[in-house]
Amino acid sequence: MPSTNPRTYETTPSRKVAFLGLGVMGFPMAGHLALAGHRVTVYNRSAEKRLAWCKEFTGAAAPTPREAVADCDLVFCCVGNDADLRSVALGEQGAFGGMKAGAVFVDHTTASADVARELAAEAKQRGLQFVDAPVSGGQAGAQNGMLTVMCGGEQAAFDAARPVAMAFSRAFTLLGGSGAGQLAKMVNQIAIAGLVQGLSEAIAFGAKAGLDMEQVLEVIGKGAAQSWQMDNRGKTMIAGKFDFGFAVDWMRKDLGLCLDEAKRNGARLPVTALVDQFYADIQEMGGNRWDTSSLIQRIR
Repeated sequence: MPSTNPRTYETTPSRKVAFLGLGVMGFPMAGHLALAGHRVTVYNRSAEKRLAWCKEFTGAAAPTPREAVADCDLVFCCVGNDADLRSVALGEQGAFGGMKAGAVFVDHTTASADVARELAAEAKQRGLQFVDAPVSGGQAGAQNGMLTVMCGGEQAAFDAARPVAMAFSRAFTLLGGSGAGQLAKMVNQIAIAGLVQGLSEAIAFGAKAGLDMEQVLEVIGKGAAQSWQMDNRGKTMIAGKFDFGFAVDWMRKDLGLCLDEAKRNGARLPVTALVDQFYADIQEMGGNRWDTSSLIQRIR
């Protein structure tokens, strides 16, 4: 659910929109759209989630994606993976079959660049518009309406989506053509993977050396070693708390996308491949749903 902290929304005309997928990210993102004054219809495979959202926010629910998107100007989507996305967009009761001509489908799923290009081409054939728009900021960013959104697609589709999407975004940026948003999200995940492993090794090393690691992080966090991960996960890593945030299972899915894309484009990702295997170790320890900062557990 969105944060209880007051959020100021950009003034934009009320639009008829749909939101497909009410997981830990989609539920609050759709909520911000409603709170910003847009007319929202939601869809989720679980009817229970749809009803729960309607109890918390002003809006409607539909039993299929096709019905949810009827007459909508914009359709936002946030589901699990490529297969889920294809099902929601192209399935028998999929969104593309119910969208009006010229409507924009904005996909916030972290998926492959290939599926983004595929759906963009299919949308164009049907007289629709498509933007791949994966997000960074995690559950807290979604709840606070402060996500960073990396977009790929045509300028006109981006321009139509941006004013509405700013209800849950701190930044909504076009980075290139179809697939560019997904590729940028891969860059993000590659950078995070190395950062978390480095922070894990640093904290474990300092603890073995007998240092007060909370004090050490307070000091080095004011210098060149500072990072979002250190600021937001350092203390919980020291305390061994991992029951929040972005799950290891999700990170392995994302890193798999990065490694697959690297095979295609020839990029070398030795550290990313190693950290991916470290996350596999965490899964074997039963940490599938632990936060990604749980990497430290394998070296303690």
